[in-house]
Amino acid sequence: MAKVSPVSIKYMIHANFTVEGALEKPDVIGAIFGQTEGLLGSELEMRELQKEGKIGRIEVDLERSDKKTTGVIKIPTALDQSETTLIAAAMETIERIGPCDSEIEVERIEDVRGSKRDYIIERAKKLMKGIEGTSDSREISNQIKDSSKMADIQEYGKSKLPCGDISGKEIIVVEGRADVLNLMRNNVKNAIAMNGTKLPDDIKELSKEKEIILFVDGDRGGKLIVQNVVDNANIKYVAIAPDGKEVEELAGKEILIQLRKKVSPEEFLAKDKKSKTPLSSFKKKDKEIKLDDNTKEKIKEIYSKNKNSKKAILLDENFNEMETVSPRGLGSTLNRLRFKPKIIIINGTVTAPVLRAVEESGCQILAAKNFSTANTNIQLLNL
Repeated sequence: MAKVSPVSIKYMIHANFTVEGALEKPDVIGAIFGQTEGLLGSELEMRELQKEGKIGRIEVDLERSDKKTTGVIKIPTALDQSETTLIAAAMETIERIGPCDSEIEVERIEDVRGSKRDYIIERAKKLMKGIEGTSDSREISNQIKDSSKMADIQEYGKSKLPCGDISGKEIIVVEGRADVLNLMRNNVKNAIAMNGTKLPDDIKELSKEKEIILFVDGDRGGKLIVQNVVDNANIKYVAIAPDGKEVEELAGKEILIQLRKKVSPEEFLAKDKKSKTPLSSFKKKDKEIKLDDNTKEKIKEIYSKNKNSKKAILLDENFNEMETVSPRGLGSTLNRLRFKPKIIIINGTVTAPVLRAVEESGCQILAAKNFSTANTNIQLLNL
């Protein structure tokens, strides 16, 4: 099996897990490989990535307390930023480890190269002091001054987001710390990083008072981030790196060109060929679905076909299946989805928290075996 050289590691995924029961390290590693299989396609299959040396040895530290097991997972990767964040997000879908229910949460994704850069800058400054009278000392000094710009990075908010000077009216939101550093190195100082694909609350709040330019990588991951962020924050413009390139690797001229090409979120999503819904859908009023006999019959037929799955079934207005998820993770799934379901079928009892999550999603019909409360405007159907 191939191994990742320490020199080639770009990122380290740090995740925490909690399990209701006792287990061993092989159980955790087996669950990571087994339950992420097929989620992201053959190119991001974790077993194959490890064989190819694109992810390293998975480290697991665990502790047992009473009937619970908690621990930490570390996964080194040599993948690019968007691929690493997709792997990290896939880990959070794991619901069982061994025979036990589990919950995995990615704490952070560390840019391993950042600490190396910090060391290089500090060491270069010390070496500079020892150079006297050399003909190229001016050139070396300029290089050190350029590097020191990267050392000026700050942290913002409760999430400690890497950023430059964001005191002005307009700020640029990028994916990671390396993107902020590259923009600052090229004299674009008003940048702040999301630190992953999930939009932090700190940036949501900033979007209420600042003009936000979202600047993402030129790959599929970048486009997915645009859809998520536009749904959850007030974004004025969207800019994207050239196809196949990341913001962290752009030259100064390329950065300015792509920022000049910024467009409104609606225009960006309308032009995206992979967008599932045209621009007109932003303005289209939701179709009202009536819970008549015909609708009830269709819902019960779909429920009957999936009765043994113990999953929540999410349907669009035409009764097409959008996704099936564990009822326990329904709330987070509804928050993640750009296009919300209009009908939800649950094989079990609907609790008050689940009902609130369904209400907030704009769902029109909720079907289930039982309801702990019926205090809602949503149309309810007992199965």
